[in-house]
Amino acid sequence: MSVTLWLVRHGQTAWNVEGRFQGQADPPLNAEGRAEARRLAVQLRGRTMDALYSSDLRRARQTADILSRAVGKPVLLEPRLREINQGQWEGMLFTDISRQLPEISQVRQRNALDFRPPGGETVREMAARVLPAIDEIGHLYPGGQVLIVSHGVVLAAILAVVNHIPWMDVFSLIPPNAGLLAVKWAGTPPGVLDV
Repeated sequence: MSVTLWLVRHGQTAWNVEGRFQGQADPPLNAEGRAEARRLAVQLRGRTMDALYSSDLRRARQTADILSRAVGKPVLLEPRLREINQGQWEGMLFTDISRQLPEISQVRQRNALDFRPPGGETVREMAARVLPAIDEIGHLYPGGQVLIVSHGVVLAAILAVVNHIPWMDVFSLIPPNAGLLAVKWAGTPPGVLDV
């Protein structure tokens, strides 16, 4: 039996505005990010949710705390929902990386699943921790509705699986800050990471 997942990317941070890789670094929401979360809370008020799970990174936790009051559920922290680890790139500007390593975007596009920033993790490794967490959550609430607050690449991976989208397109699926998407999750298909 499937579960409805309401997927939310955390609100805006200063690093989002500056165009920095965040990964598992821990910048907080900025004023706009808190306002985005409050607007989303108004949208969600009165919706019945069986649970609210969040990444344990601060920007996701702060977003989830605001949404928690709207849906009347405590925030359950799940570290496996953390963003992809960007290693040495965390805190660096996207433009600096593209200028210093112009071939990187082409390499990442051709092999999105196994591309690794220095000291970071691949999409395959990130998905191998995220998808089992989502499966476990789904098994706890069959037929239910669960709010998930996480990060851009994490949510893009879930969307790729649900919509049968090739991994090379995963980075084009990153939702906007404080974006809300509903998907039906029936479990991770066998062999989804065997590419």
